[in-house]
Amino acid sequence: MKFVIIIPARYQSTRFPGKPLAVLGGKPVIQRVYEQAKKVLPDVWVATDDDRIFQAVEAFGGKAVMTRADHKSGTDRIQEAAEKIGGDFDVIINIQGDEPFVQASQIETLMHLFDDPQTQIGTLGKPFDVSNGMENVDNPNSPKIVTDIRGFALYFSRSVIPYVRGKEHDMWHENFPYLKHLGVYAYKKEVLREVTLLPQSSLEIAESLEQLRWLENGYRIRVGKTDVETVGIDTPEDLQKAEEFLKYKL
Repeated sequence: MKFVIIIPARYQSTRFPGKPLAVLGGKPVIQRVYEQAKKVLPDVWVATDDDRIFQAVEAFGGKAVMTRADHKSGTDRIQEAAEKIGGDFDVIINIQGDEPFVQASQIETLMHLFDDPQTQIGTLGKPFDVSNGMENVDNPNSPKIVTDIRGFALYFSRSVIPYVRGKEHDMWHENFPYLKHLGVYAYKKEVLREVTLLPQSSLEIAESLEQLRWLENGYRIRVGKTDVETVGIDTPEDLQKAEEFLKYKL
């Protein structure tokens, strides 16, 4: 199968305007994401609605495509970019523009999910760090995944799923291997086109999780396992933490 990576990157952000152009270890954040992706695949593009980001990507030798500014989700931006890029790609991989430490192993895991022809959409899950008991699992900003025995997602939730009956809540992590959702995706080309045409679903609205729209409409999402934690950047404070993490990595 032929793969392409598209990295959506908006300039406007409520918590961190201009985040893709913020400097991390002497390079823009978007450049670090791009370079990580290029370690795995030759076809990597940045999809943006801002000329400053477009020019920055071209300045470091990357490929960029301009998209509309009114997209409601990164998935919609990815679809427009895929149409503009063209090519005979079978699978589009979506890596967020604020994930400068995405690892080659994670991208490769996503790709291998499509060895099974039944996979329509792929994503990643990581076992929760339970060194502090249920603290991380209880965080509603860290969506949980439950899967079937073949690794296809049954549900995503901000709540702790499943409920462990007959055990004290503080001990649930000792009775079930909770799985954290990491927000990277891969889509078969035709599936990406289809899901962007779907209206918002009741589950999606309730949990504010876009992937529930796809599940509710019958699409199959396969979950790959990774032991690598992502270090995303949502705020200026996160950028400072990323600087420290980068020093540790180097």
